[in-house]
Amino acid sequence: MSLWTGRPSEERSLLNPSFCSCLLWQAAEGYKSISQDFLPFELSFLVLPIVLHRVTREALPATIRTSLAVWIDDNPLARSRVADRSRMLVKFTKEAMMFGGLHGLLEFKAGGIIANPQGKKLISADMKDSTDEVRACVKRAEFVGKWLANSGSSGTVMAIFGVRP
Repeated sequence: MSLWTGRPSEERSLLNPSFCSCLLWQAAEGYKSISQDFLPFELSFLVLPIVLHRVTREALPATIRTSLAVWIDDNPLARSRVADRSRMLVKFTKEAMMFGGLHGLLEFKAGGIIANPQGKKLISADMKDSTDEVRACVKRAEFVGKWLANSGSSGTVMAIFGVRP
């Protein structure tokens, strides 16, 4: 991790570990609501690339019943964009995991991430003073967690997006 004050202002604003860990918490919560299991580590690296990019976030389907494969077919650029961004955002995802773990927002089991139930109150309080875009990111992160849980095995999901763990 680089010193916080030494980072470019855009990075400090858009990719701060507190916000990114909140997005991972939402995705883990969404995943668990569908699968009754934790969000696999490898899938957590897809959350930020999908949610933080406005065009991709706004192109997401309205319902988790839309197949990931169908959505990728309807949005061919999304596959390469998510794959490229997932590689670029690895360090930020790891940093968000560490931040969330250190602050009790996220818990870890062998192979995955669990949203600490006590985090809901903290995140809800933070969202009251947030911008519409921040709230949209949080809402879609939960959707992404549910959608990934409904899309098959981690290997299948990663292959559809063209990324490797």
